[in-house]
Amino acid sequence: MSVWDDLVGQDRVVEQLSAAARAARAAVLAGRGGAPAGGNASLMTHAWLFTGPPGAGQITAARSFAAALQCTSPDLELGGTPGCGFCDGCHTVLAGSHADVKYVRTDGLSIGVGDMRDLVLRASSYPTGGRWSVILIDAAHRLTEAAANALLKGVEEPSPRTVWLLCAPSVQDVLPTIRSRSRLLVLRTPSSEAVADMLVRRDGVEPGPAHLAALAGQGDVERARRLAVDEEARARRADVLRIPLEVADIGGCLAAAQRLVDTAKADADALAETQDAKETGDLRAAYGAAEGSRAPRGMAGAVKDLEKRQKSRATRTRRETLNTALLDLLGFYRDVLALQFGSTGRLANEDQRPALDRVASSGPAESTLRRIEAVLACREALDRNVDPLLAVEAMTVALRAG
Repeated sequence: MSVWDDLVGQDRVVEQLSAAARAARAAVLAGRGGAPAGGNASLMTHAWLFTGPPGAGQITAARSFAAALQCTSPDLELGGTPGCGFCDGCHTVLAGSHADVKYVRTDGLSIGVGDMRDLVLRASSYPTGGRWSVILIDAAHRLTEAAANALLKGVEEPSPRTVWLLCAPSVQDVLPTIRSRSRLLVLRTPSSEAVADMLVRRDGVEPGPAHLAALAGQGDVERARRLAVDEEARARRADVLRIPLEVADIGGCLAAAQRLVDTAKADADALAETQDAKETGDLRAAYGAAEGSRAPRGMAGAVKDLEKRQKSRATRTRRETLNTALLDLLGFYRDVLALQFGSTGRLANEDQRPALDRVASSGPAESTLRRIEAVLACREALDRNVDPLLAVEAMTVALRAG
């Protein structure tokens, strides 16, 4: 299976990246360090910016491109497309173990300047495999201002065999000086048919459930996959979609808000229980600390830094879980609005049709619009670090008022 098969409904992007990977290989074979000369000069560049709606596959596209740049398939000698998915180069990149591919994902809420300076220094070195040194940053919008300025230096003065792959929700989330030096690729929301077909072919999901999961995912491929194969994810979504029916009084509003926040915290705690324990154990092993013995010199500071990162990751996990729930609510009220306007198009929450009909018949479209605004306001409040319970309680009360 080719690495490009992971990109659902992104034919134009695949075509551009495949052409760039072929041009990059031609440059390596010709002994050049930068973009190939002649007619292929415009196909490959040292910095790429992947943007698009949530779940469209920015990170998948960047990772697939990194694999194609490191592809060592023998079929390439016969004119094959880089990115076979089976060779050692592709396999190690996709597994995250390739020596010349650095995958950057912050567990916290931002990427600091210290980390970025280390990456820029790493980018100045020549790739060990003689092909390309690739640095993939999957949250370029989380760079602090100082970190973004440090990255700018690396992008402005690229090493001959270094490629920067930056992922962000939109081009506006990246410094103008960085995006002006990067090749922009905008991924689009894949169709529900394409997502459903992927679930059937690759995950073995039955066509009916695959179609419902694809609609509920609202263009987010990974979200659709979780809903199709994870019973707990389906249960959490169903729990969220009961909220519009439970906000008939203040008590129901507060209870729904508390349950939503508690669910997000439980998800974060479940992740921390396994991941935090493993990280702490690995750190103790690295310092040679025996169980019950005194901590070796220097370990206390390392443990403190680790705990700080873990706490930040837990906060981010809770926010992401809440954000997913809010997106489900937005989809619900959008379907309600569609019914109120007599739309005959497909609904994202077709499996919730009785609840949609009930809410749609209970009030005018103006109330639905105000409820949509309340959900959006809650998301903005969470982005401003408002206490999650207060933000969600304010939203559920606004949902009741309509």
